Amino acid sequence: MTEFSVSQHFEGKEPVVKSIYERILKETRKFGKGIEEPKKTSIHLVNKSAFAGVATQKVALVLNIKSTLPIKHARIKKSEKVSASRYHQEIKLTSADEVDSDLIGWLQEAYSISG
Repeated sequence: MTEFSVSQHFEGKEPVVKSIYERILKETRKFGKGIEEPKKTSIHLVNKSAFAGVATQKVALVLNIKSTLPIKHARIKKSEKVSASRYHQEIKLTSADEVDSDLIGWLQEAYSISG
């Protein structure tokens, strides 16, 4: 079985991508213990189950957040119902400044339903 690392996801990416990720980690660690699980194409952020997924691009980061209802906001690029009571919301981030109170609130809710 192939092992993946968090650092592999940032190879060949602009430094801003890592800074966005680090800001997300800093904020989500305030909720409690969280685990980073690197996969082939993404990094899962896990409480007892995954509450968010991170996919890196050359100059951006795509964040998928778990929720119990669709989040109606202009920043949500895609909302997908994945089960009777779970949705995945996709947000593209191009700056660490975009990790704001709205995003942190969504991540905190995701963390709480994943515990």
